[in-house]
Amino acid sequence: MIKRLTILLTAALTLVACSGPRPVATTPGAAATSTGGPAKGGKIVYGLSADANGFNPVTDQFAAQSYSMVTTIIEPLVSVDANGDWKPNLAESLTPNATYDEWTIKVRQGINFTDGLTLTGEIVKSNLEAQQKSPLTSATLQPLEGIELVDPMTVKVKLKQPWVVFPYYLAAQIGMMVPPSTLNNPLGGSRTPVGTGPYIFKEYVPDSRFVVTRNPHYWRDGLPYLDEIEFRILPDTQTRAQSLEAGSLDAIGTTRDEDLAKFGAAKDAYTIHRTQGMAVSEAMFMLNTEVAPMNDVRVRQAMAAAMDRKAIITTLRGGLTKEADSPWTKDSKWYAPGGAPHTYDLAKATSLVKEYEAEKGELKVEVLSTPDPNTMQTVELAQDMWRKAGIDVTIKQADQADLINRALTGNFTATIWTAFSSPDPDGEYIWLHQAYAKPIGAISLNFSRVKDDELSKALDVGRMNPDESARKQAYATVQKRLRDLVPYIFIDHLDTGAIITKSKLRGIGEQLLPDGEKGLPLTGSPIPYHPFSQLWVNGQ
Repeated sequence: MIKRLTILLTAALTLVACSGPRPVATTPGAAATSTGGPAKGGKIVYGLSADANGFNPVTDQFAAQSYSMVTTIIEPLVSVDANGDWKPNLAESLTPNATYDEWTIKVRQGINFTDGLTLTGEIVKSNLEAQQKSPLTSATLQPLEGIELVDPMTVKVKLKQPWVVFPYYLAAQIGMMVPPSTLNNPLGGSRTPVGTGPYIFKEYVPDSRFVVTRNPHYWRDGLPYLDEIEFRILPDTQTRAQSLEAGSLDAIGTTRDEDLAKFGAAKDAYTIHRTQGMAVSEAMFMLNTEVAPMNDVRVRQAMAAAMDRKAIITTLRGGLTKEADSPWTKDSKWYAPGGAPHTYDLAKATSLVKEYEAEKGELKVEVLSTPDPNTMQTVELAQDMWRKAGIDVTIKQADQADLINRALTGNFTATIWTAFSSPDPDGEYIWLHQAYAKPIGAISLNFSRVKDDELSKALDVGRMNPDESARKQAYATVQKRLRDLVPYIFIDHLDTGAIITKSKLRGIGEQLLPDGEKGLPLTGSPIPYHPFSQLWVNGQ
């Protein structure tokens, strides 16, 4: 069952990979301007860092790479605009009742799956019920009480409690609509996906490539522009960069600062698109508050105080990122200042270590890391900082799948981690609320297993109160409790996550939603993803 659990929403829990030559800072890129409008035709080859384990949103684990491939074929009920607000997509409208414990979803007319079946309210109901029963997503949908078919194109979602930002959850895996053929044959849908999207499945070779072609009957007139997209699986970051430079790829995702510097210096040939705002994930060390010595808050506070974030950013990020003391950036309306104990203070860290050791003996900590050299650089630098405070730190390596499974079951003390890129703070509810903190050995979506009434009550207010000022105050409390309890040692906001394209490839960051508003350019962590329906190649 563990292997079937998802990394939900846009917080794909992949690990930090930043190292190499230190460049000068670059700025977020935008697509090069053209002399004409979007042109139809052409093919692109797009380099991804990892394969998917399947393409069925009900049964398969989705990460950022999965979304890049799957969303060309399968679409969600909801989108997110450039301001981070939810907007209807396959849904025509989503309307709450006065108490926000019911949401009425009206399905947009005239949308067909590529197998010819029309999207209806009954199909939406079946999809949401399947997600409610799925071991991947059932925990996220705990507040869901039932789904009622109001008329052929309308469903009513009944909740056990108010949920003021429920539509955000329908913008990702939970809200992705598949036809009855997929629901009835999950394994078939996992390998040959069918949806309402701008492209049609053509070919999949595991660990090699995933190919889609234009959907000639797509419900959005005039889209898509490209004839074909080939996603090529290239796990090695350097290989992707070399392939882009050699001309065998048209676009890659990266987190490497040297890539930003190298391709950014060739502005006529390449364009760089970087994540910004709430879509930016945070690099951190996650601590297991249920096991010794992390069950002593003094240890967690000491490790946080010994963390010299500026040194990491200067040494390993080329000075490109900003320090983090919260899941949200300082330019977000949800951010509340506080800092400590996420303020570098080696004397304080050393004092806390001595206090702990006087009571409980030598302080030893094991930190998990993937064997990736870039990730190891971050962990080894942190190890040296903690040793200066008197903490005996050892590093144990695990591949990414094993590391995630160990986080789920609590089989770790501390680990390098990346998370928190939801467009709304409620997207982090399941990772932080004590209702999702399970005993060691049980599967827990609250990986740090932090349990705190004040923190959880604040998360409940943020979820259930429609008043924005009340929500802001609630999330200020969330940040204060995270700083006091230190289940995470935040390092920096990873806005070095980027998509680098040949200049001929246009349209990233320029997509329009069905209502004509600009969509969110990039999301996901640490390598972002984006829509593909409005990409085009200049000169076709």
